Amino acid sequence: MYKILLLEDDEILSQTLKELLESQNYKVVIAKNGNKALDFSYDFDFDLYLLDVNVPFLNGFDFLKELRDSGDKTPAFFITALRDIESLSLGFNCGADDYIKKPFDFDELLIRISAKLNIKKSKIKYDKIEYDTDTRVIKKNDKIVQLAQVDMDIFLIFLKNVGKIIDKNTLFDVMEKPSDLALRVHLSKIKKNLQIEITNIRGQGYRLEEIWNRIFFKEFYPLFFHTVDT
Repeated sequence: MYKILLLEDDEILSQTLKELLESQNYKVVIAKNGNKALDFSYDFDFDLYLLDVNVPFLNGFDFLKELRDSGDKTPAFFITALRDIESLSLGFNCGADDYIKKPFDFDELLIRISAKLNIKKSKIKYDKIEYDTDTRVIKKNDKIVQLAQVDMDIFLIFLKNVGKIIDKNTLFDVMEKPSDLALRVHLSKIKKNLQIEITNIRGQGYRLEEIWNRIFFKEFYPLFFHTVDT
């Protein structure tokens, strides 16, 4: 599991980012000021630093510069409302790998993190469920869930199309003896074993609902980013 140090003094934003990142199987440690972040960086090994700039005691720029001067080469992203070219230049000059301006899109942040850490996209996550497409192992809450091969194939189709309506004929393609009754049996087993909701859209097909409503994140932008010290 990749470990991220998040330097952010905004309580709502830090907790929201922690929840969202941990839903993607990252371990997140929060520091609310630069001195605490420095202590954490000495006590633990991190795979990535996510840094606000204007935080108490030791700002994000000085924090990263001190780490770089000490030989710490851990990837670091700034996430800040500072949008001027001088701040951007200073961020990279003190050793940043990326500079993300608030407000930002969470999906874009995930893509940037994944690319920087070279995360292999063999694991698909949905809430507390993890499907490893290489080993074909499904886990929920880190415990293996046993599913029949056909049920795994059907569930994988849903995972790759979360929030989209799947026509039953698409699901029939992975079944040996496809029929409406057989499909309902498979879906029932999947829902029971994984404790998930698959919605029957009458006359159209089935849909695995999205866990994170992206509108939620955007609705709180004023709370997240309308602060003087971020």
